[in-house]
Amino acid sequence: MSEAVAENELNYKAAAEAILFAAGASVEKARIAQALGISEEETEAILNSLTAEYADAQRGITIIRLRDSYQMVSCKAYAPQIRTVMDLRRNTPLSQAALEVLAVVAYNQPVTKAFVEQVRGVDCSGVIGSLTAKDLLEERGRLELPGRPLLYGTTENFLRCFNISSLEELPPLPEQNDENAEAADSEKTGEQPEEAP
Repeated sequence: MSEAVAENELNYKAAAEAILFAAGASVEKARIAQALGISEEETEAILNSLTAEYADAQRGITIIRLRDSYQMVSCKAYAPQIRTVMDLRRNTPLSQAALEVLAVVAYNQPVTKAFVEQVRGVDCSGVIGSLTAKDLLEERGRLELPGRPLLYGTTENFLRCFNISSLEELPPLPEQNDENAEAADSEKTGEQPEEAP
């Protein structure tokens, strides 16, 4: 690598670091690429290299990837000290019902409240409202059916809280037999499964 190329890469890294620090929130890779005046592929390489440098240095700050965005965050290991200084109360853990609703939405999104209730067998209005207020779920438009029910999906904050970069990192669901899979498909589409003769 020539000295000029190395210096350029160092400047890009410093600029990307400054952008992430100043933003205070996640920034899309495309926006960083535009600001640096380089391609998204080059930007991704720069950001991945910067992320690795932070991880190797074992610092109190790290860089995480959330879908096609990056964010500078504090390391989980120092959460107790941060809470003490900032006088933050520990968030109450999610209830079993909330975790179940999140799982249904995460694996099937976008879904309606009716779909979640059909899978769980109980009213989920309060839980969905609570998860939306915690910024773990968000509205994703409306379904083109009578009444135009709202569709829900997970948020970037969901990825951050569960320490994953994308939904592809969710663990696979246990395999269902053909009968269960057919029933689940019909529940999602609202069709009645055919009865055996």
